[in-house]
Amino acid sequence: MLNTLSGRFLILTIGFVMLAEVLIFVPSVARFRQDYLLSRLERAQIASLALLADDMIAPELEAELLQNAEVYNVVLVRDQMRQLALASPIPEPISETYDLRDPGVVELIVGALDALVSPSSRVIRVIGQPVREGGELIEITMPAAPLRTAIIDYGLRILLLSAVISAMTAMLLFLAVRRLMVKPIRGVVDAMQSYAAAPEDARRIIVPSAGVRELRTAEEALQSLQQQLTSALRQKERLAQLGSAVAKISHDLRNVLTTAQLFADRIETSHDPAVARMAPKLLNSISRAISICEGTLTFGKAEEPPPQLGRVMLADLVEDVLDGERLAAGEADISFGEDVPAAMTLRADPEQLYRVLGNLVRNARQALLAKGRGGEIVVSANETAEDWVIRVSDTGPGLPARAREHLFQPFHSASKSGTGLGLTIAHDLLRGHGGTIELVDTGRDGTTFELRLPKGVVSLG
Repeated sequence: MLNTLSGRFLILTIGFVMLAEVLIFVPSVARFRQDYLLSRLERAQIASLALLADDMIAPELEAELLQNAEVYNVVLVRDQMRQLALASPIPEPISETYDLRDPGVVELIVGALDALVSPSSRVIRVIGQPVREGGELIEITMPAAPLRTAIIDYGLRILLLSAVISAMTAMLLFLAVRRLMVKPIRGVVDAMQSYAAAPEDARRIIVPSAGVRELRTAEEALQSLQQQLTSALRQKERLAQLGSAVAKISHDLRNVLTTAQLFADRIETSHDPAVARMAPKLLNSISRAISICEGTLTFGKAEEPPPQLGRVMLADLVEDVLDGERLAAGEADISFGEDVPAAMTLRADPEQLYRVLGNLVRNARQALLAKGRGGEIVVSANETAEDWVIRVSDTGPGLPARAREHLFQPFHSASKSGTGLGLTIAHDLLRGHGGTIELVDTGRDGTTFELRLPKGVVSLG
C-alpha cells in the first residue's frame, strides 16, 4: 500500500492537511484565549455594577459575585479615579500582566503559548476596556488554572476535528486521484506489459483513451513508439531471414570457390603462355570472392562478446599489427611507422583492439596498393586527462564522397576488393569499450582515423 502512488499520495495529503490545521490551530487558540479573558472582564464588570448600585454589600454576596466571575479582584477606573470594586484574598503574588486594550497578533500568540506551558497555579492580572463605556479601564486578577484547562479542552476538540477533516479530505482526494490518475496510469502500465509480451502483435498496441491531457499525450507517444517498434521488428525479421539466406548461399559459394581455387592452382603450372598470363588474375578473383564470402559469414554471426578489459601495452600490440601488415604488403613500396610511447598502457580487450587496428591498417594498405605508387602508414598515440587517443594515418588517395556517406555501414567499401565490413566491425568493437572512432581528415594527402578510449569507469551507483 505504501509503495503505491495512491498510498503515498494519501499519506502526503493527510500530512499536508494536518500541517495546515496546525498553522490554523495556533492563531485559533490565541483567539480563544482572548475571548476567554474578555468574557472574564465582562463578567467582572457586571459583578462590579452591584457595588456601584449599593455601596455596602454583604461579604457573602461579594464573594459570590467574585466566584461567579472567576476572579479575585476587580478594579475600575472611572472619571480618572481608581476604585477597588470587588476584592478577596489572593493566594499567590501576581506573576504576569496582560493588556487586552490593543493587543498585537504576536502578543496574543505568545500569551496563548505561555498559558499552555506555564504552571497552572499562577495568578495573572488582566487589563481591558470596559464595555458600553463603563469607565476608562477595568483590571482583574484571576487564577490561571481555569484558563489553561479551557485552552487545553479547546485545543483537544480542535485537534480531533482537524483529524476528522484531514481523514475525510485525504480519503476524498485518494479516491479522486485513483479515479483520475492512478487508474489511467495503471492502464498504460498494463498496455506496456501486454505489448512487451508480444511486440510483433499489432493488436496489443495501446489505444489512447485518457481524459487527462498529459496522460493522453503520454498514451499517444507510447502508441507511436509501439507502432514504430512493431514495424522495425517486422523489418528486422525480414532482414534476418534475408541474412540467413545470404549466409547459406555464401557458405556454399565459398566451398565452390575453394574447389575452383584448387583447380586454378593446377592451371597455374601450365606451360601455355596464354594460360600463364590469365591464371594469376583468375586466382586473385577467386581469392577476393572467398574473402567476401568469409566476411559475410563472419558479420552474420552472433554479436561480439563483451570486451574482457585489462591493461594493454599499446606499443607491443601496434608492433604486432604492423609486422603482420608488412608481410602482407610484400615487395610493395609501403612503409610502416609508429609513434607510440613505450610505456603507454591503456585499458582494453587486447584481442578486440588488435582487430580494430588491424582493420584500419589493412584498409590503409589496400588503399595504397590501389593507388599504385607506394606510401606510408603511421600509427601514433597520446593521452589526455579523459581519454587514450590513437591515430591511424596514411598517405593514400583519400576516401571518395560515397564512402564517407556510408562510412560505418556494412558492405560499403571504398575499394573494389574490400568487403565493406572492416570499419563496421571496428566501430562496433570500440562502442563495446565505450569508445569512439572518427574520420578526422581525408583527401589527396591521405586519411586519418582517430580512436578514443575513455579512462573513466561508469558508476552504477
